[in-house]
Amino acid sequence: MQLNLTDAALFVRVAELGTLSAAARERNEPVSQVSRAIARMEAALGVRLLHRSTHGLSLTDEGDTFLAHARRMLDIAAEMDSELSGKLAGPSGLVRICISPILAQMVIVPSLPGLYARHPGLQIDILADDRVSDLARDGIDIAIRAGVDNAESLVIRKIGEHGRSLYAAPSYLDKFGTPATPADLAKHRLIANSASQSLNRWPFRKSTLDSSEWDSTAAAWQSADKDKRLARSNRTDILLVKGHTRADSTSIVLALALEGIGIARLNELLVSPLVRRGQLCQVLADYTDRERIPVYAVMLQERHRLPKVRACLDYWQECFAAMRTHRDDDAV
Repeated sequence: MQLNLTDAALFVRVAELGTLSAAARERNEPVSQVSRAIARMEAALGVRLLHRSTHGLSLTDEGDTFLAHARRMLDIAAEMDSELSGKLAGPSGLVRICISPILAQMVIVPSLPGLYARHPGLQIDILADDRVSDLARDGIDIAIRAGVDNAESLVIRKIGEHGRSLYAAPSYLDKFGTPATPADLAKHRLIANSASQSLNRWPFRKSTLDSSEWDSTAAAWQSADKDKRLARSNRTDILLVKGHTRADSTSIVLALALEGIGIARLNELLVSPLVRRGQLCQVLADYTDRERIPVYAVMLQERHRLPKVRACLDYWQECFAAMRTHRDDDAV
């Protein structure tokens, strides 16, 4: 009996999801139907593909080999279909992306009208999650991340960059005043991110703080709040923030800042439209460290050559470049 692409696709998803029931739910089929399909494949190949136990499924050595071949079959078929259809009508098909909720809301969603106008055949499925997804298990075509894995199975392409600065709502500044130097932050309410301690390290350019300012800043922070601590590195002075108010999501940190709860350190690209509309104001701009953080598109090796994926990457790279131009214009 010959196996077909449908068989290959089913086996790949069973292997990625780890259970027959998960694959059945995804396909909206009874578990028994999926189980019979796997048994039929094993009978056709004359080998056992899966170990079944009360703890779940695991691949046999033959199953590992078949999985690699099945993925190659699907990739070749998808690439051929995309190349042929792309030559006739442009890139088309479903592209599934994984991205943080705040980047999805502020970058990807506003970009979709232009993307669909340029490539009407494309469809986008957005998985908005701050956690790092398993690209194979979750069927992700593109993951957009500020950090990357160094796995050999991944293709990484830089599509933009961003920096972070301090922002507060006009209502907060009206009530508590605008800090003139980092030392003034000792008297202010700061918003921290409880999900990522690295985001609570607020850097200031060392050249902006002379020795006397360093001493006064450190003394002010320590006397005002034992949770505000100052550290020195080769290039920056860093305020370690615990926060008057904390949240485990960047989108909630942004919402807190917009409500006038305190001062937050936020992504400049995301906040730039809010600054232009007068909803947020940048504070301590002359002191803020300007280090740029790359934004990467991360893909499985077999996905990055697909025309539909390349079309999205090219367009979103243009969007990040345009957003940076707007931000730079705002700073002038």
